[in-house]
Amino acid sequence: MALVPDGVGKLGKAGVEIVIESGAGAAAGFDDAAYTQAGATVAPDARTACAGAAAVVKVQPPTNEEADLLDRGTLLVSLLPLSEQKDVIARLADRGVTALALERVPRIARAQSMDVLSSQATVSGYKAVLLGAGALTRFLPMLTTAAGNVPPAKVFVLGAGVAGLQAIATAHRLGAVVSAFDVRPAVREQVQSVGATFVAAELASSALEDKGGYAKAQSEDDRERTIATLSNHIKDMDLVISTAAIPGRRAPILITGAMVQSMKKGAVIVDLAAETGGNCELTKPGDTVEANGVKIIGPLNLPSTVATHASQMLSRNVLTLLQHLLRDGGLSVDLADDITGAMAVTHAGEIRVQG
Repeated sequence: MALVPDGVGKLGKAGVEIVIESGAGAAAGFDDAAYTQAGATVAPDARTACAGAAAVVKVQPPTNEEADLLDRGTLLVSLLPLSEQKDVIARLADRGVTALALERVPRIARAQSMDVLSSQATVSGYKAVLLGAGALTRFLPMLTTAAGNVPPAKVFVLGAGVAGLQAIATAHRLGAVVSAFDVRPAVREQVQSVGATFVAAELASSALEDKGGYAKAQSEDDRERTIATLSNHIKDMDLVISTAAIPGRRAPILITGAMVQSMKKGAVIVDLAAETGGNCELTKPGDTVEANGVKIIGPLNLPSTVATHASQMLSRNVLTLLQHLLRDGGLSVDLADDITGAMAVTHAGEIRVQG
């Protein structure tokens, strides 16, 4: 849910009138009565909720039908990945809608509290470990029992962004022996601080980190060296969680079919990069497959499985963004602003960025 009742209440105190589509917050545990109590008006359907709205806020990109509900000049705030939503984006431009894409919040200090990708990656990293632990045929922690000692599971995390670091921290808290890899040497200290050893440090390079702190694509030679090195490490792992992503591009293949074949039977891979193709060559987005006794899970939209806290975190991001846009009781879209300008996908009938 893009705004929880707490956020509605804070916007109401700032003089903003909020209309919520009936049932919109139910899946996250927020019923219509909670929104009414917070000061919102509950509309029976999306058409009624959008009618005359200066701004429409939602989580997922609008469908073509939803885009047609927006009046000319309306501000839309939602996720809006360029490569996947070209038709909708063109429709929004034709209708004169100003669309701000939540995933385009710039990585600058004053926009940190608006960073939806980071907040939702935290949820995904946490849930990935639970998903993997549930699929394993063994315990994560070391146990001392009447039947003898049980050694801890070995967990390997690929990619040490927000999701990766949360996965490391969660696996460590659950008692696993955790190791991790990232192409960016700057994250080594962060990896170690949350309980993992940093492997294959010789493959990391500062040249593979962009100005925003995101990983850049490796050359084909470097990728092959990475795969060769990781092959020796991954074969001994019980649970692998892959999170490696490159903004605007397909996720890099870091786990080949041959690597899966070398893993222990009963091992599990949770591929958090499934939504952009997957880090594992055998991943099927939205499905679980098995190869040589290894389960490969390709989850989609993991934050929705922790809906209450995911919505609360996302709502805080959206609330901060809307407060940033509020000027003298109204919404101000200043494309010269380094936050608003970076997020604007359409404005005044034009598509401002190309996917």
